[in-house]
Amino acid sequence: MNRTYVIGIAGGTCSGKTTFTGTLEAALGSYRLKVAHMDHYFKPVDQRPMSKAPVTGKIYNDHNHPLTMDLPRLEADLEGWRTSGEFDVVVLEGLLTLWDEKILEQLDLKLFVDCRDDERTVRRIKRHSSWGQSFEEITNVYLDLVRYRHDEYVAPSKWRADFFLNGSNPSDAALEAVVSLVEKHFSK
Repeated sequence: MNRTYVIGIAGGTCSGKTTFTGTLEAALGSYRLKVAHMDHYFKPVDQRPMSKAPVTGKIYNDHNHPLTMDLPRLEADLEGWRTSGEFDVVVLEGLLTLWDEKILEQLDLKLFVDCRDDERTVRRIKRHSSWGQSFEEITNVYLDLVRYRHDEYVAPSKWRADFFLNGSNPSDAALEAVVSLVEKHFSK
């Protein structure tokens, strides 16, 4: 029996990671599948780092810094899913999927969902507005901190990806290519 195939999906905030993951999950329905989202590994808010915005100096609870997540627990869980024999395919998606070395080492396929900054910003405004945040709250934290964290941690990690996916216009061809790679792994 072939070992578990692990797919990592990274990308900036609101780039389309979760959307692609859901589409991939449906396409891989015939496999024993585990889908994990890094967002489920956020530390409690009071344990997340506070960061000073580079330009304004304003202090924010930093939700886009690696220290905001319980990465050791995620690394251990991923190792367990990968080696348990319980799953054929594990899909992990999140901002820092390609940033963390211990996670990166466990990935068979590394994907980066790319999307223009302005489109991601608009998507973020819409999403966070639906959560009850004001336009000022959303844009202030984005302009003061989130975009710097993207440049610091997320954007450089894209060069670790095997493939880039279009988050603005997802294609059936990209999905078919990823599914084909999974099928090829299990046909060996």
